Amino acid sequence: MTQVGAPAPHALAVGWGRALVFGYGVFAVAATGRSVLQVSTEFDNAPLAYSLSLLAAVVYLVATTSLLLGGRTGWRVAGIAVCIELLGVLSVGALSYAATDLFPDKTVWSHFGQGYGFLPLVLPFAGLAWLRHTRPRAT
Repeated sequence: MTQVGAPAPHALAVGWGRALVFGYGVFAVAATGRSVLQVSTEFDNAPLAYSLSLLAAVVYLVATTSLLLGGRTGWRVAGIAVCIELLGVLSVGALSYAATDLFPDKTVWSHFGQGYGFLPLVLPFAGLAWLRHTRPRAT
């Protein structure tokens, strides 16, 4: 039973979750803007890099929305999105150093998010820690 005025069970956008939602929201807007511009104007220059940048934007949008919605389903979807984000930033980060010809232009995940102060590398770890902290309890 929750107390009056207490956050609802499985609320993800409370406390530190608000900062996390803000961070994901900023990256959702930034990655969407950058990737849409890159895909629409320069796609032939780096199709893989720009496609992965668009994927990052979608992942950030899903994570932001799921964290805002909360509940068991929101928690699950956010968990999937954050795991995809972590896999993406680690894979793209490593690949952008190993195969520089595939990443002639910077994207949100290239070089482990160097162009964004490495926050794309830190954000999924913070997201996973928050999701672990807010994990729905078995009923």
